[in-house]
Amino acid sequence: MHKSFSNLQLMVKSKPVDELTTVPPLGMDVKSLSDCFRYYYNHTLGRSKDCKATHYPYTALGFTLRDRLIERWKSTHFAYEDSDCKRTYYLSLEFLMGRALSNCMLNLDLNEAVQESFYQLGLDMEEIADTEQDAGLGNGGLGRLAACFLDSCASLQLPVKGYGLRYEYGMFRQHIEGGHQVEETDHWLLNGNPWELERPEYTQRVKFGGHTEYHTNKDGKLNVYWDGTRDVLAIPYDIPIPGFKNGTVNTLRLWKAAATDEFDLDEFNSGSYTEAVEEKNSAEHITMVLYPNDASENGKELRLRQQYFLASASLQDVIREWLKNHNDFSNFAEKNCFQLNDTHPTVSIAEFMRLLIDEYNHSWDDAWAIASKTMAYTNHTLLPEALEKWSVGLFKCLLPRLLEIIYEINSRFLKEVAMHWPGDSERIQRMSIIEEGPVAHVRMAYLAIVGSFSVNGVAALHTELLQKGLFNDFYQLWPHKFNNKTNGVTPRRWLAGCNPQLRQLISKHIGEKWIKDLSQLKQLKKHVNKKEFRNQWQKIKLANKVKLADLVKTQCKVDFNTDALFDVQVKRIHEYKRQLLNLLHVIHLYNRIKAGDTKNWTSRCVLIGGKAAPGYAMAKLIIKLTSNIADIINNDPQADGLLKVAFFPNYNVSAMETICPGTDLSEQISTAGKEASGTGNMKFMMNGALTIGTLDGANIEIREEVGDENFFLFGLTAEEVESSRGHYDPMAIINGDRDILNVMTMLESGYFNQCEPKLFDPIIESLKNPHDMWMTLADLRSYIDAQEEVSIAYQDTKRWTTMSINNTLSSSKFSTDRTMEEYNRDIWKLDKVAPYPIK
Repeated sequence: MHKSFSNLQLMVKSKPVDELTTVPPLGMDVKSLSDCFRYYYNHTLGRSKDCKATHYPYTALGFTLRDRLIERWKSTHFAYEDSDCKRTYYLSLEFLMGRALSNCMLNLDLNEAVQESFYQLGLDMEEIADTEQDAGLGNGGLGRLAACFLDSCASLQLPVKGYGLRYEYGMFRQHIEGGHQVEETDHWLLNGNPWELERPEYTQRVKFGGHTEYHTNKDGKLNVYWDGTRDVLAIPYDIPIPGFKNGTVNTLRLWKAAATDEFDLDEFNSGSYTEAVEEKNSAEHITMVLYPNDASENGKELRLRQQYFLASASLQDVIREWLKNHNDFSNFAEKNCFQLNDTHPTVSIAEFMRLLIDEYNHSWDDAWAIASKTMAYTNHTLLPEALEKWSVGLFKCLLPRLLEIIYEINSRFLKEVAMHWPGDSERIQRMSIIEEGPVAHVRMAYLAIVGSFSVNGVAALHTELLQKGLFNDFYQLWPHKFNNKTNGVTPRRWLAGCNPQLRQLISKHIGEKWIKDLSQLKQLKKHVNKKEFRNQWQKIKLANKVKLADLVKTQCKVDFNTDALFDVQVKRIHEYKRQLLNLLHVIHLYNRIKAGDTKNWTSRCVLIGGKAAPGYAMAKLIIKLTSNIADIINNDPQADGLLKVAFFPNYNVSAMETICPGTDLSEQISTAGKEASGTGNMKFMMNGALTIGTLDGANIEIREEVGDENFFLFGLTAEEVESSRGHYDPMAIINGDRDILNVMTMLESGYFNQCEPKLFDPIIESLKNPHDMWMTLADLRSYIDAQEEVSIAYQDTKRWTTMSINNTLSSSKFSTDRTMEEYNRDIWKLDKVAPYPIK
């Protein structure tokens, strides 16, 4: 703790602490911020000069800023309500929000005021900000994209509300022991969350299990009752989402699961303590942890519970809000839209039908007309195995009423298919929502397509491949449903916030409008050839590399030379993302060093980071290989000053905020046709990193924007990958290329696992397998050659800096502001609503 932290009781010299007995005015000036901070620290939190814990001043600052958000939050809510505007609800099982403090200060334009306030109080702002835990409520790109979307919607003043789950434990913490990934729980709520507001008055009740009963009423209408259920309460917690300097504060509502009764008193009194709290524990498991390992049946059941819990609570909440000001659902579809973020919330379609039919007495046709005009589906994967399927048996046990509705949806849908393609039984079987077989399954992606009015991919190639491949049958039936919305990232967090020195340089030359309109960055074109501007750009990049090197030293215990090329690949560990390809190139470089082939060498520091799913053995083995290679190379005097390798543990949003500004080369090397979009590539590009990549996902559009000369391209195209299947011969590649043969020989010799025999045999076997889905060796020669081009370009400082600037100024397409404008133009059709002014 800062040495003057004990002076907290004496903060703001003109006022002793005992004068602050009421909450000070909510001004945006230094004095008001200081007074509020003192009040919350000393009164609300009850701390004194003896307290040394840093999370208390962080919490006090969070409360101080939240007060300023709340008055804007209310004015935004009332403006939406009074205008009766159309709204969109963004349903996502993941929201990888990261830290809130710096983002809030930036969007409220309070950076300088808070910094000055803390300076006067004698507090270390950076130390206190580092106390904040990442809100790791996401697995990777999907959850981070959702967070960026919410930021852009608020900045564009679009009435969009996020719905997710308030996991008690977020994405696991990763640490490395002996080169192996070890998972630890991430109790991100351990010290509380000053940004959230519990809203128990809006608690919803969610049903599970039970059975259905059919009764005919006196009018002859058949009514369905879902009885005998074990219900769970959904308690909402609201998090404010501020727009950038516009007064708008939207809402992210997260649901926490709770038992309808805390415990059974009779069981407790009889001494059966475990049984007494069984229901409470069972209910709370739903939101206990992000994405349980679904390798087991229990894991599958819990994951389906999570998905339905989110869908049911959110839909009931939207209906509750709707019926406050409307008597019926006659114009519901005109005023509401649900955006389903991947297949996880797809069960919302069946649940909305259930609510409309069973709870609000609509006919099937009326309910379907409403539901099918309000649901929109975003697909995020080209991997068939990633499209969720649930066994009919599990569905029947857990959600019997919804299974009936899904069967009815499917029956009516297949009649339409049969009318369109008479006699084509194979197509009917192919398109059925219910996949028949020894164990029947519900295909959730198919349910999403059938029940939605819009189906979008997230990059041009991704959408094209969906239409031509994965969902071709559906595209032939409903071409009007399909559209592309290339992903983006918010420039507030991923350039203005994480790279303040570059922000200042850019703003000095073109003003600050670019933070809300990234197309303004194109104005930098006229500065590219100015020596002074390039020199300033280089100095900022070097300063950012120093910060990154410090972080690597702290986290990895490896020294990175800031004059070297910083070559970075940080993302989820998966075979299709091909960290293995990166490692094979590292081995190639090491082979050259050992052979003395270092003439005109470009020193390189390779950083790899990311988490492997707990049940994904091959991904974990790739982490182990990375660690072993790093250990050998970093301790070899012959490689010193030429090559360093580090595996970055527990990669998260906050780490990326230091990594992307300090990166020279961004590795986007997935097998062509496998990455839906990617967003890390966009963050690196915005911060001036150059990309080495395949023609996959959004790489294609990045290359189109920045130009071929500013992108290092290699590898097979998606079409070439597919055409190679069936006659791919990795052994011929190995034997026909001396460099690749040397790489494989070193790997197979056990050089990197001398005390762990046969450890990496599964990796070697996968690389040499002619059925290798990822065709890693097919691209290795091209990758080595492209990396040599990188090394040559990096030696030419002027050329590299010019390429770096061109990447940043060409990145405007990859702002989520553009993405959200397109969602709104083509799918949501919302009016922008300004909040009421703050008095």
